[in-house]
Amino acid sequence: MEVAIRAFKATTDPETCLKFIEGHRRLLEAHFGVAKVTSSNTSWMHHENTFVVVAESLDREKIYGGARVQVADGVLPLPIETAIGQYDPAIHQQASPGTSEICGLWNSMEVAGLGIGSIFMARVGVVVAMQLNVEKIFFLCAPVTVRIGKRIGGLIETSLGDKGNFFYPKDDFVATAMVINDSKTLVNADEKERNKIFELFKNPEQSRITETGPKGELLVDYLLKV
Repeated sequence: MEVAIRAFKATTDPETCLKFIEGHRRLLEAHFGVAKVTSSNTSWMHHENTFVVVAESLDREKIYGGARVQVADGVLPLPIETAIGQYDPAIHQQASPGTSEICGLWNSMEVAGLGIGSIFMARVGVVVAMQLNVEKIFFLCAPVTVRIGKRIGGLIETSLGDKGNFFYPKDDFVATAMVINDSKTLVNADEKERNKIFELFKNPEQSRITETGPKGELLVDYLLKV
């Protein structure tokens, strides 16, 4: 299978943003029983400091998954602020202008198990944040994706909630607040992930790169320059 992983400013491609929103919504409703989460709010489409990453067919007709990178600017709250602010207001002080969040990670069931909506989007989200000269990156993780957060250099933000944990988006779901404090060095990242992230940062446009996910290989065209 061959896909393109492309990054762009949200306001420059409303058509792809709408495809992203619909794919994310279908996944949440069909497989998790969640109709709405804070990262699915559509106001980000019109926000100048939100950037989108999509894995799509080479003709750009079909989206297989995506993620967003939102930079805090005092205009649109980060999704993590809206999600957990009512439980721990301290997040508002931590998510100060200039920080960012990787959010809204998803993939279609057609590519389940290939890593598109998990490690690939997490890795590329860091690359985009680095291009935006953002050093601090928040993200909320489900229990099964905390390990991916750690792979890319994230630490559990134990100062928030119950040692970083919250019941979100429902009472029987646990979300863990994580943060990368040092995107310029990624000292806590796995060496392999650190090297891959810095390679993509150095060369954000690459063609036909063979990537190995949990359940198979992909040929990837990277178009990450923002």
